Amino acid sequence: MNPLRELELQITRRQLFGRTATGIGAAALGSLLTPEAFADSKPSLHGNLKTLHFAPKAKRIIYLMQSGAPSHIDLFDYKPQMKKYHGIELPASVRMGQRITGMTSGQTSFPVASTLFEFKPYGKGGTYLSELVPHLGSIIDDVCLIKSVNTEAINHDPAITFIQTGSQQPGRPSFGSWLSYGLGSENQNLPAYIVLISKTISDQPLFNRLWGSGFLPSVHQGVKLRSSGDPVLYLNNPQGVSSESRRKMLDSLSALNHETAQQTGDPEVMTRIAQYEMAYRMQSSVPDLMDLSKEPASTFEMYGPESKKPGTYAANCVLARRLVERGVRFVQLYHRGWDQHGDLPKQIKGQCYDTDQASAALIKDLKQRGMLEDTLVIWGGEFGRTAYTQGALTKDNYGRDHHGRCFTRWMAGGGVKGGTVIGETDDFCYNITNEPVHIHDMNATILHLLGIDHERLTYRYQGRDYRLTDIHGNLVKKILA
Repeated sequence: MNPLRELELQITRRQLFGRTATGIGAAALGSLLTPEAFADSKPSLHGNLKTLHFAPKAKRIIYLMQSGAPSHIDLFDYKPQMKKYHGIELPASVRMGQRITGMTSGQTSFPVASTLFEFKPYGKGGTYLSELVPHLGSIIDDVCLIKSVNTEAINHDPAITFIQTGSQQPGRPSFGSWLSYGLGSENQNLPAYIVLISKTISDQPLFNRLWGSGFLPSVHQGVKLRSSGDPVLYLNNPQGVSSESRRKMLDSLSALNHETAQQTGDPEVMTRIAQYEMAYRMQSSVPDLMDLSKEPASTFEMYGPESKKPGTYAANCVLARRLVERGVRFVQLYHRGWDQHGDLPKQIKGQCYDTDQASAALIKDLKQRGMLEDTLVIWGGEFGRTAYTQGALTKDNYGRDHHGRCFTRWMAGGGVKGGTVIGETDDFCYNITNEPVHIHDMNATILHLLGIDHERLTYRYQGRDYRLTDIHGNLVKKILA
């Protein structure tokens, strides 16, 4: 056989691409670990977007994800007319044959359940809010309340996956991963994307893929901080291993990984090197971050009594503020327990006790530190709840099923026009009558506030350019200050 032909057969396709890509991979690693060495005359974003598409209003995001779907009817969307229909069958002209979940499809009756809670006006604009969220009322002039958010999904997993990734099917990059990929981090000692999960009694699952990087390099996936034990597993050195020994081990391991990268060209090898280095730097940065004892008593008074208990929603709100202070690009809190198919009046009171004061305190805290103007805070669940009851309707109790046709979310700071209400729904909180805001529209607008054109933040995978908003999304200009 021809010796040249024999050599060609020995080189696999993966090795061929690997050898040609090694130089690029090494440069990428260098830019990650020492970005200042690769900076040009313009400020570097340390991400794949070298320049922003618009002047940004927000530099970072705190996303308060209320998993399980809060009832917009009982919290935000004031419909006093529903009281006269209480217990009466929801008119067919309202439901219009729209699909419902399997949990209520077998019901023979769909009686309207008006809220048991009182509403009153707050702020300069007289925005009506439930008695359950008085602390939100105290900051309503900083908030844009969007009552016309809508989605196609009506079950939890596809709905929360849709909001987080732009697709109901798993496998796409999460919102935070897109930002990490596009913008990078402002702090080389902490990841660009961090996830905090409240300790609750809810058994509703949260899958790691909700903060996963999908087909993006795995360096962009969210890092979950734990509230007990080590904040990040295996971050601390084992007993008997000094920092100097750890450094020597990482240097040796890096050399081996570089040799593997030379042979294979696998970009995940470079990610592994970068993640080891990040973990080494986090050994000193994370303990200081998690130490809330340095916070003054006034902080805990503002966030509420639960804020002193590690793992609570309130304590995680304090941590979120500390994280964005340190340059973390995207912080996402998950708080479960809003899935109230039954016993809603009692359960929603507990949820609001957990979240209302701390959510409002976060806005006040950022504002007094001069950070709210460039920090975008987002609050909301994956869909809303039905106007009709699930199960039996009694004088003082009811449940509500999933409802994606309309629901409420709110945003504050980061270029959002405060004191505004967007969208209207019908008298039953069932259909949108004005200014619909689809999930893709909301995500497109959030990216715009960060200076990003949602159509231009793309990643080529399997021969196609993907983006967070897929092939949809329109800017909601009324949200912008």
